[in-house]
Amino acid sequence: MFVMVLLTFFIGCIAVKTRFASVTNGEVRLQYYKLMEGVDVPEFVTKTSRCFNNQFEVPVLFYVVCSLYVGLGIESMVGVVFAWGFALLRVAHACIHLTYNRVLHRMLVFWAAFICVMVLWVNLLLLQI
Repeated sequence: MFVMVLLTFFIGCIAVKTRFASVTNGEVRLQYYKLMEGVDVPEFVTKTSRCFNNQFEVPVLFYVVCSLYVGLGIESMVGVVFAWGFALLRVAHACIHLTYNRVLHRMLVFWAAFICVMVLWVNLLLLQI
């Protein structure tokens, strides 16, 4: 889970830096950030903002299931492998998103990570039966 926290923090720092730079260099007026609408913004501002927001969508399922494993005292090699798989795939997803942003690559990595988190949930349920 800490890898995901670090990833979220890192992407958040990039997003903030990008927003400050967009205002400083005159590409975006500060007023835009009040509601985040009404103006065309540079692609990198949009990419970093969306990548940051993505860290609060599917990863929430990951945080919950991992917390349940810990809270219930469940030790599972399947859980460990798929948790690392999820975290590493999310790092790859963010790297793709923030660099060359090829949709097919991003989508494949997204779905692989999504499957990892679903395996975590199914494994948790099977261990509780």
